[in-house]
Amino acid sequence: MAELERPERLQIMLTQDELAALENWRFDKRMPSRSAAVRELLRRGLASDGFLTAELGAKSQEFGVLMPNGDGKTPPEQAE
Repeated sequence: MAELERPERLQIMLTQDELAALENWRFDKRMPSRSAAVRELLRRGLASDGFLTAELGAKSQEFGVLMPNGDGKTPPEQAE
């Protein structure tokens, strides 16, 4: 059997709104798959300046693709 190009698997859970945002972005950018779209978004996020880092003890439920107010913008208390 051939060796996998990407041997690591990552499973994530999304809300319906997050999945819709991902799919809309994917189709707008003509990405070939959800996985490719997620990898591209991850690459862009890691390459950007000023991205949020998790505080010690932060829970995964506190981080999502969309902010709680649903507009995709960082709340003022988290912006810097």
